[in-house]
This record gives sequence, C-alpha cells and structure tokens, in this order.
Amino acid sequence: MAPSFFPSAPPRDTLVGMLKAHSNVALRLAESAERDGGRSAFVDTEGRIDYATLAARAAAFARLFAESARPDDRVAVFLERGSDAAAVLYGAYAAGAVAVVVNERYRPRQIEYVLRHSGAELLVTSQQMLERLHRDIDTPARIVDVSTVGGDGHLAPERRISPDLAQIIYTSGSTGMPKGVVYTHGALQAGIDAVVGYLGLLPSDRVASLIPFSSVYGLNQLLTSVACGAAVLVERSPVANQMVSALAKLEATVLAAVPPLWIQLLGAPSFVEGALGGLRLAQNAGGHLPPEIVRRVRAALPSTRLFLQYGMTETFRGTYLPPEELDRRPGSMGKAMPDTEIELVGEDGGEVRAGEVGEIVHRGPTLALGYWGDPEGTQRTFRPNPLRPADAPAAERVVYSGDMARRDEEGFLYYVSRRERMIKSMGFRVGPDEIADVLHASGEIAETVIDAVADAERGERIVAYVVLREGGSAQRLERYCRAELPAYELPAEYVVRAELPRLASGKYDMEGLRLAGRGSEERKTTARS
Repeated sequence: MAPSFFPSAPPRDTLVGMLKAHSNVALRLAESAERDGGRSAFVDTEGRIDYATLAARAAAFARLFAESARPDDRVAVFLERGSDAAAVLYGAYAAGAVAVVVNERYRPRQIEYVLRHSGAELLVTSQQMLERLHRDIDTPARIVDVSTVGGDGHLAPERRISPDLAQIIYTSGSTGMPKGVVYTHGALQAGIDAVVGYLGLLPSDRVASLIPFSSVYGLNQLLTSVACGAAVLVERSPVANQMVSALAKLEATVLAAVPPLWIQLLGAPSFVEGALGGLRLAQNAGGHLPPEIVRRVRAALPSTRLFLQYGMTETFRGTYLPPEELDRRPGSMGKAMPDTEIELVGEDGGEVRAGEVGEIVHRGPTLALGYWGDPEGTQRTFRPNPLRPADAPAAERVVYSGDMARRDEEGFLYYVSRRERMIKSMGFRVGPDEIADVLHASGEIAETVIDAVADAERGERIVAYVVLREGGSAQRLERYCRAELPAYELPAEYVVRAELPRLASGKYDMEGLRLAGRGSEERKTTARS
C-alpha cells in the first residue's frame, strides 16, 4: 500500500492520534515539522533548512519509493551527512521500505557488498558521490540521482507497527565484512525515547553532527535530534581546529564523539582554550574513554555535562554514567539506561557476583532482531535469556555482547575488554583498556592501542602502539609503566607511530594497525622483563 499525503497540513490532534495509532519512525519528523516548521532542522556553514522543508523533501522521496518499491523492499542511500541523506532516510521509513545507509567513506567494493548483501532495490546517491569513486559501482539496484527527485507534499507515513522492519545498520567491519543488523520501528522508537529522556535533549539544542549516519551512534544523534525538534549542525572538516571553529560559529550546544575523535579535539589549541564553552551536553560512546582523557575533556569544557555511554550496533545504546558520578566513579560505564537491563553472565551461564568479570548481556525493547541473511550469526548473539527459568511460558531473546565487564557493590559497571581481546599474560586474564588507562595517566602519550601476539613464554606478549604527545618520551613512558603496572600487564613492546589508522566509523583499525608497514616514523622500544 502506498503512503497517503494530506492535501494540506494535518492538524496537531491528527498527528498526535497517528503517533498513538502506529509506530512509523517518520512520524517523529512529521510531528516536529507540524509543531514548528520554521525551526532549523539542518545547519552548516553554507546555510540552513527548516523542518517544514525537510518533511516536504522526505514526502517526495516517500512518494518515489511507494511507486518504485514494495513495503519491506530495501532502499539504500549513499550520500554525505546532511539534509538530503536525512530526507531519503525518513522517506524510506514513511513508505514502509527498509532503509540501508551506506557509509559515506566506503569504496566501491564495500558499497557493492552492502547493496548485494541487503538486496537493495534502489540506491539514492549523487553524481558528486559517484565521481569520488575510482570506478563504477557494479550493482543491479536502480541508481537514483538525489537531485532529480522534486515535488512537495505533507508527510503522512504509511502505517507501521512496532515489529515492522525499519532499517539494516551495517557494522564497521573491523573483523571482516560488515554484518547487517536489522532494526524494527518499535526498537528505534524505544531507543529515541530512552536517550532523549536521560540526556534531557531540548528543541532549542543545536546538535553537532560529526559521525556518519550509517553508524548506530550517528543515527542515534539524527533520530533523537529530529524527535525533539533540535537543529543538526553538519561539520565535515577532518582538521580539528577547523572543526572546533565551525562548531563555535554554529553555536553548538550538544557534541557527541568517539574516543579517537576526543583525542583529536584535545590536540586542537582552540578546543583546549575553551572555544566550545557554549556546549551544554557532551557524550562519549563507541569505546572506553580513559580517565585521563575524561579529565582533559572536562578541563576544556568545565561548564558542560559529560555523559559516558556504552552500546553496540545490536542494542542501539546500553548504559550511561551521569555527569554527577564522574568524580566518584572514574572509569565506570554507569548503569543500564531506562527500560533496559544489563546482566553480567559467567562461563556457567549464571550471573556473576560483584567484583567478578562476566559477559555483558542486554535485555530490553531497543534490541535489534538479528543479522540480515545470517541465521547462524543471529543464533550466536541473540540467545534465550540465561537468567529466565527454562520452563517460563514466554520465550525471550537477549543480546550476548561479547564484552566483558565487572560490577561494583552499588551496581555500577566497569568495562574490561572484548571477549576475544582478553589477553592471557603469564597466567592472568588482562583487559587492554586497563593497560591503556595507565599509559594515558603517564602524560607522555596522545593515543594508544593495546594489542597482543602469541608468545611461548608469556602466553601472549603485550604490544602498545602509541602516539606521543608533544615533548613526550617513550623512555619515560616505559619507566612509568614499570612502576605502575604488575609484570603480567606490562607491555613487552612499545611501538611509536606518528598516527594510528582508523576505520570509516572513526574507531581504531586493529587489522590495519597490525598490517601497516614499518615506516620511518616508527620507533620501537622493548621492555625488560
């Protein structure tokens, strides 16, 4: 069934009734446009687009998709972050299609994989995006130039209920080709409500957009901003000082970043000197932020409330640490977000005691359905609740994260490591992030990634890849670590790099780090055992 379009703007009570009647995520855009259509939806250094215009643009794409595809067909978008990409995404939601946002930094082989794997019927892109690639894309999907889609209309999304499919989100692919994580309208709506609630996002907020919409973190920013009618500020410069200057000029009030991006910002004098002092909220997700980096970020943003968060592509978001707890609980990832439970499960399938390490298991309404086209992978990650009686009348699936953590006596969680990244050194299980925290505390480094290689004597030999701060010393770093770390946590090797490679998601590229050639900028020191 094709979506309908009101001949004139629907009255407010009609939209409220629609929101109660069904769960299409596009209703959030329709409501924000009706509530205050003149409010800025997207802003960059070149101009702005308001919510009424964004909704009308999404309605034009919804009409195209309704005419060209059936409900639940996959519609892909390969565009830069911005209003066009958002309009295509919400148009897909509105038409009842399944959206697939392709990372804007992907190359042809990765794009072709996502299109083939998802079975996308349509690909909306631009000539500019295609010209960036070194060859044509080989795909049976019909390619639509975003500039050719015009028209107007008031957005009236197709009726969808909570279990209906909304989107396939592809993981960063750090351990191989990316997996397609399937989300429903209901899960996205639940995630929006939870995050808007605990962050306290406001219609007056101006939210910096630095992370691709293709990632669950970047999508989170977009969906929550649109839901509360905030302005999304698009900044694309890879240079930290330019990034800070643009966000200051655009008067950003909310900033979200991953650990490598926070470290990049700390390298910008303007950021350290308080150029973004107008920020009301700041968020970290996408990896553990060492306490020393937290301290430096807070020093640069003394009036900003900083939320440390944890989540994964399969869960939308999982935990958060309120700003009020930062001093009392350094290194903590907080507690479960509203309407969510986080359990720590041991090897025996039971819950571990306070202080013990267990695997993080997520339970709640924001969980994805599973992996697209991968029933075996789905069964490995999305499993029956281990803490529910086997003879319970209702089956329930939870997400086994593969992340290891411990819980203190008051219930606050502390991240330890990925299960597959736990290092076995001298008979001890070691978490890489615990070692990284000590390296950062030395004051000698700007960045580090901890890795391990097989070793006949130690079990695994710990390798620390580091980028030194200005004036930093590898020798002083080694001496500090020898004084602060037990022998089984002490890196056997320090590899100094000018920079650390990153994935398209902004996270560190572990495989690229290991495979990178030994350049002239690299220096090694080996710790004495």
